[in-house]
Amino acid sequence: MKAYSNYKKHVQFYAILLFIIVFVTACSSTQYIADYQSIVKKVKIDSIKKEFEEEAYNYVQKDIRPTAKIGINVIIYNMFNTKDGKYKTDNIRPLGTPPPILDSTLVEISRSQIEKYLASKGYFKAKVKAEIEVKDKRAAVVFTANTGPAFAINDVKYDIPDSALKAIYLKNKSEFTHLKAGMRYDDDSLAYERDQIYQVIRQNGYYDFARPYIKFAVDSNLNKSKANVTLFIDNPMDKPEHKKYHIGETNIIIAPNADGFPGTEFPMNPRIFRGVRFTDLSKKFRRNPITRYNFLREGEQYDVRNENITYDRLYELNVFKNVKIEYNKGKDSSNTVNPVIQLTPQKIMSNRIEGEVPFNAGTVGFNLSNTYSNNNFFRGAERFDFQVKGGLQSRIGQGTSIFKEIYQRDFSLSASLSVPRLMAPVFSKYVTGKGGMPHTVFSTSYVYALQKGVFQRQVILSSFTYEFVETKSKLHSLTPLNLEYRFGRLLFDRNDTTSQYYSLLALNVYNLLLLDRRTITIGSKYTYSLNADKLLTNSSFVYFRGNLDVAGNTINLASRIFGVKHDAKNKDYGTLLGVQYLQYIRPEFDVRWYKNLGGDKQFVARLNTGIGYAYGNSTDIPFEKLFYAGGSSGVRAWQARTLGPGNYNRADTLKTTAQRKAAFGLDQLGEMHAEANFEYRYKLVNKFIGGKLKGAVFLDMGNVWNISQTGIPKSKFDFKKLGSQIAIGTGMGFRYDVQYFVFRFDIGLKIKDPQFEGDDQWVIGKFLSGGKAFKDAYSVRNSPDNYRFVQYNFGIGMPF
Repeated sequence: MKAYSNYKKHVQFYAILLFIIVFVTACSSTQYIADYQSIVKKVKIDSIKKEFEEEAYNYVQKDIRPTAKIGINVIIYNMFNTKDGKYKTDNIRPLGTPPPILDSTLVEISRSQIEKYLASKGYFKAKVKAEIEVKDKRAAVVFTANTGPAFAINDVKYDIPDSALKAIYLKNKSEFTHLKAGMRYDDDSLAYERDQIYQVIRQNGYYDFARPYIKFAVDSNLNKSKANVTLFIDNPMDKPEHKKYHIGETNIIIAPNADGFPGTEFPMNPRIFRGVRFTDLSKKFRRNPITRYNFLREGEQYDVRNENITYDRLYELNVFKNVKIEYNKGKDSSNTVNPVIQLTPQKIMSNRIEGEVPFNAGTVGFNLSNTYSNNNFFRGAERFDFQVKGGLQSRIGQGTSIFKEIYQRDFSLSASLSVPRLMAPVFSKYVTGKGGMPHTVFSTSYVYALQKGVFQRQVILSSFTYEFVETKSKLHSLTPLNLEYRFGRLLFDRNDTTSQYYSLLALNVYNLLLLDRRTITIGSKYTYSLNADKLLTNSSFVYFRGNLDVAGNTINLASRIFGVKHDAKNKDYGTLLGVQYLQYIRPEFDVRWYKNLGGDKQFVARLNTGIGYAYGNSTDIPFEKLFYAGGSSGVRAWQARTLGPGNYNRADTLKTTAQRKAAFGLDQLGEMHAEANFEYRYKLVNKFIGGKLKGAVFLDMGNVWNISQTGIPKSKFDFKKLGSQIAIGTGMGFRYDVQYFVFRFDIGLKIKDPQFEGDDQWVIGKFLSGGKAFKDAYSVRNSPDNYRFVQYNFGIGMPF
């Protein structure tokens, strides 16, 4: 191990040295340009309000914008596109970004564009001048603005000759208008007003209406820096008014295959039912599941919102790669439009193999899965998934082969069928699908888990769930029936006092006994989430997700109705088919505050907490319902399942190395958890190897506790001891954003560790001084557990 450690240090040294050499030689772009050229190192826009600086900078031509301070993309470009000390003029490789070479023409274009931008913000008299300073082939460009006064809107008038359109505008304008007397003139406000007027009119039957009918006239020739704005909505040429339309016959046509429609004519279905002619050239789809999400209904007034909803729902069926809606005007004078919806099917079946290697400072493993999917299982856009998954987990750093240190094996089979409608006659009529695609999901799975020498566990899960969308930001998931059957056994003789695991049973009786039982759970679940659609944005909002899991009440009520009573505290349990049924409640919620701080800067505060409480026919909740702390989305300075519960220290309870090894992942769970996270996110490099490189700094705190069981010492929640039971960690991270995926790397540092006592909890002091001696002493006492001040976390997607 020592030789390996020295080798590792040498490799790291040479890698760092090589990076420094490459950085120093590659970032000196000035050595590759001609004597008369300069590299733009600085661009500054002076004398304008801070609120306009960032947007004004966007009008500086990209080819003269300075690169980021790190300049990784320029370094890469220089490495591959220079020859004989000069930039190549041909055979240029598309790697990296060329340095910004000063161009006076681009400077003048930028100056003019900034001036126009300021005028669009109400500074009609703005003048901008550009100054260039060059030194040692490095240029600085300063744009200085004399903005003059900001013009305010004096009066807003309108000229709408069509009385019907005028009535629609006056009725709805209070809901969207940004224009009012006294506000600063802004082109963006006019553009917003134009778009809102266009949408409102198209929502009220005017199929032919177009944006060019809407015009604004601005008169800035008034005194005191004020301007009058007049709105015009023109009539069609040579017509006294705009025409309003209603929906006629709808044709829904499905192409024969993914290649699209044939070039020749094809037979249409002669039958029209409820205003819809459904023609399926592929012969793969039933009528009702498709027509259900056509919201262009015969006889109704044309409304562009119904067109947009139809687009959205038909795409969300996930069986069509292309949806196209056109209209044919009626041949008579009835003012009707006949929609033609053309659907091109996509590949229905797929098979996906995925693998991952989860690792951290103490363990490594692999998971391999195969998922078969059919998106049109019963010819009604039903999605069927069947997955087989297996995995192993092994300890590392034990001085032996990782194959000898495999301590956990997992295997699972799962199947689910998702039907794109609510199969519930009671309340399905209230969920039309206009807010989003509803689903009824039937699922079942089998899970097998083996922890070497300790336990074997099997779980069968079956449920059906209703998923529906109230609005774009409000999602509901209701599981009326959730069936869970668990059975397992301990792999050692619980009565053998000579066994190395015997004391485990005595000291950690709670969690181990949960694994050695046969139980059944029949219950319900409900989940509500708010603003989940905004999670990938950089805006300001509040996110909420609440989950309630309740089990056993129906069976217990039926038992009491028939006069059958049991006393769980004295191990007299009620049963179903000879198996104890569980009764518990488990609420959990996650609330977050996202605050945009300008540009790509964002602050996030999060509170995630939950509790599981057993009652009635149970004295404890199922093992799988217990909470854990730590991990890449929790308190990131700790590996998952290595924090808590409470002030628990493994060495105080599990006296031998064998016991601690056997109980790994079992003893640090709890019936309650609470975590708080604070994270500041910012942009590091705008263009970094095809994506954006972002950074983050964070502060995490939290723990897990028991509330009813006392099998694990110092693990019970005590509000008076809360300060000493909270773990605190900090750190920094990087996010590589490639638009559709975010690859994340976080480095967490422990500050306060509740497994110790008094001032020793503030382990940050040991990290700064005396860390090696502290870690050595910990390893001796807690073997095979090693103490790590720093925890590395890799992941895909944001932590929250």
